[in-house]
Amino acid sequence: MPLDQASTQMLQQLAEMGARPFHQMRPDEARTFLSGFRPAYGPGPAMCRVVEESIATAGGQCTLRILIPAEDIRGVIVHCHGGGWVTLSIDDYDTFGRTLAAQSHCAVVLIEYRLAPEHPFPAALDDCQAALDFIAAARGRLFGQPALPLIVAGDSAGGNLAAVLANRAARGQGPHLAMQVLIYPVTQARLDTPSYLDPDFQLLLGREDMAWFWNHYLPDADAREHPDASPLNEADVSRLPPTLIVSAEMDVLNSDAQAYAAKLEAAGVPLTHRQFDGQMHVFATMVNVLPASAEAIRFIADEMDRVLAAP
Repeated sequence: MPLDQASTQMLQQLAEMGARPFHQMRPDEARTFLSGFRPAYGPGPAMCRVVEESIATAGGQCTLRILIPAEDIRGVIVHCHGGGWVTLSIDDYDTFGRTLAAQSHCAVVLIEYRLAPEHPFPAALDDCQAALDFIAAARGRLFGQPALPLIVAGDSAGGNLAAVLANRAARGQGPHLAMQVLIYPVTQARLDTPSYLDPDFQLLLGREDMAWFWNHYLPDADAREHPDASPLNEADVSRLPPTLIVSAEMDVLNSDAQAYAAKLEAAGVPLTHRQFDGQMHVFATMVNVLPASAEAIRFIADEMDRVLAAP
């Protein structure tokens, strides 16, 4: 189906403003461009508590923002934000995190991981692993429930990081996870899949943009085949926790999501995969900008509720 009206209008407005594709910008310009959306997102729901923690990582220090919607919560979501490993921050995801926390009745942890190209692979992954390990160990102190269910989540490049963390945990190299949630994740480094080559999918994120992001994050093309960069290449995914994959129909990453869903389904992983038709990349996190974001977050929260309620 065609791109929905709200997304079409947003792209037209950006074109009229003279916005350039990411691959024609410097990293600092791309960061400034995306941070310009923050005022449109609004403040998000009020939280019972907001806690910021500074944790030690392999690269020094990393800030976590912990959004706690109520004293009695059902779980903890450690969310790795998107942005091609190059852009965006926890400030850009504050409204999304608050909305997800309020609707899921779970605490949401946002990670201020280091960005490429200043800090290339595996800096972002190292920071997210440190954050997940820290939260797993600190659940008793932070939430009063040391065995609170732990969910790892991420969107786009953050979905890539989350998928790698889940694969590591399944190998015994991370804490036990109740669930993973992957929102239009990057699951491999090939740029010749059907969705990458579809001219109708070259929207806010295009094929050349993803090449630009990969070149900043991991310039060595051969190294991109490692499962820590391309989770689709993980040899055994059969021990992964229940998984939710959300994809956008008109997204260069759609084939990545489809391939990963097929791999997990073939391995017998409990899987829910929903493609949002007529939507483009980034739609799910653009709270109060693209109307479909509200539907996506409600769907994600409902799926979390279903998994956490299962015996």
